[in-house]
Amino acid sequence: MTEEQKMLAGKIYDPNDSCLLEKRRNAHRLCKLYNDTFETDEKEREEILNGLMPNRGEGAYLQGPVYFDYGLYTKTGKNFYANFNLTVLDVCPVAFGDNVFIGPNVSFLTPKHPLRFEDRNPYVSEKGYITDKEYGAPITVGDNCWIAGNVTVLAGAEIGSGCVIGAGSVVAGKIPPDSLAYGNPCKVIRKITEQDRIELKKDLF
Repeated sequence: MTEEQKMLAGKIYDPNDSCLLEKRRNAHRLCKLYNDTFETDEKEREEILNGLMPNRGEGAYLQGPVYFDYGLYTKTGKNFYANFNLTVLDVCPVAFGDNVFIGPNVSFLTPKHPLRFEDRNPYVSEKGYITDKEYGAPITVGDNCWIAGNVTVLAGAEIGSGCVIGAGSVVAGKIPPDSLAYGNPCKVIRKITEQDRIELKKDLF
């Protein structure tokens, strides 16, 4: 297996492999270019995203600034929206369904590091350069989800369709569909039901 294949499969891999290093540097360059544009620079932004995030659905909009490790391994459905300061460390695949709304300062973090410092600290590889042992796990977010501001989604998390994740939450593990969930660690508070219909909130009209 190549180091890229190991990485995407959640195996221990060499993050300083030349192929991965080149792709990561290119993603960081494209992020910088995107972040230096104005939101009215629609054509320029679209061209940058074509290189950074080729696997995005129709109508995807990223307010910016954005920060991706690779971008190539992140997939969005249609009508994806991300507010300011989206961070995606996609050493493993990150997949979003349709109509996902993401608030400001939200992070999706697929990397993992060994708990023992003896395993975690940098070392000199057989090829003679300094590297470390890393691995990861994918993140999935279903259709029609709202991830509120300052949420951190950790490696291996699965958020079911129709969920609302409250501000400041740290999500690990599985959140079942149609759940209102929040906290650190993020826990299901209750099911989202027909009683949550906006038309029933008379004080808003």
